[in-house]
Amino acid sequence: MQETIPISKFKATCLRLLDNVNKTGQSIIVTRKGEPIALVTPPPPPPQRDQWLGCMRDHIKITGDIISPVLDEKQWEVLQD
Repeated sequence: MQETIPISKFKATCLRLLDNVNKTGQSIIVTRKGEPIALVTPPPPPPQRDQWLGCMRDHIKITGDIISPVLDEKQWEVLQD
């Protein structure tokens, strides 16, 4: 449930209220003379850019050996003199 707070109380305790919004995830409605003038909401979660490992696990199926070389070492041009 959203908390409603008058602007005078919001100004006096702004930093504490913003910390509470961030911690609890609950929004606050700021009012002036009983009329809502602002809605303070927590920020959206950050994008998961660091989670690229495993992002295709539901879309790709690995079959066979993915570690061994495709060609035999005898067929590599770099090893032939």
